[in-house]
Amino acid sequence: MKNQEINIRDPFILCENGNYYLYGTRAENFGIGTGGFDVYVGNDLENWSAPVPIFDSAAFGLNRSSNWAPEIHKYKGKYYVFATFEQPNGFRGTYSLVADAPTGPFRPLSTAALTPEEWWSLDGTLFVDEEGRPYLVFCHEHVQIMNGTVCTVPLTDDLSSAAGAPVYLFSGDDAFGAKPEPGGRFVTDGPFLYRGLNARLYMIWSTIINNSYYQCLALSESGKVTGPWRQTEPLFTQDGGHGMIFRDLNGDLRLTLHSPNRSLYERPVFFRLEDTGKSLLVR
Repeated sequence: MKNQEINIRDPFILCENGNYYLYGTRAENFGIGTGGFDVYVGNDLENWSAPVPIFDSAAFGLNRSSNWAPEIHKYKGKYYVFATFEQPNGFRGTYSLVADAPTGPFRPLSTAALTPEEWWSLDGTLFVDEEGRPYLVFCHEHVQIMNGTVCTVPLTDDLSSAAGAPVYLFSGDDAFGAKPEPGGRFVTDGPFLYRGLNARLYMIWSTIINNSYYQCLALSESGKVTGPWRQTEPLFTQDGGHGMIFRDLNGDLRLTLHSPNRSLYERPVFFRLEDTGKSLLVR
């Protein structure tokens, strides 16, 4: 399969054993009730295998609604998915899954959402600090609080539950050039953290400005996950976002995101990134 044949949102790449493993949200109906997640395997970021199912959400009672944004992280010899599902109370939250291989099959690790039960939350990403402490960075949704936020919460060492209270990082209206959506809402989606040159800590995240999906960029002034975070010019403004950063098989820095942000037209796209030591630039 080619990139243009793969209809997913929220692409995520794991590099392992000389291969790329591509994950994402099954894009039909914006990932509602789609029954789980797949992986595509390739070695050139253009040609991929047919999708291989890695998680059956219906088998574990997690296909109530959202099956969103699977992120796969290798941690202490195992593979962990962080993904958004509907909680039993009807609110969305991020759960952790675990497997012994990047192709799964994955099974639930957390018995409940890692995000607060009473919050509408989504798009949790794993960040491990320089002391080896794991954190979840996630979005508190604009559907509940109008001005969406990005927050972090410490995790237990086995990634199975939260280990403290959530900490606010920034809001959707902090975005460079932010304008409210109809109804006065500010969107926050898809955070992902990258430690760059000079120990700089960056976060990419997404919002909607002028009816277009933006790939935003922020820098931690302290170099720590708790910030404070300074927003800079966005990386991509042409109706694409919910991206992540990775090193390709040649060691070059890459950005992937989905574009356009229209149902059934979303495709994974790839860009080269330059880390200048002061900022990140799309090339």
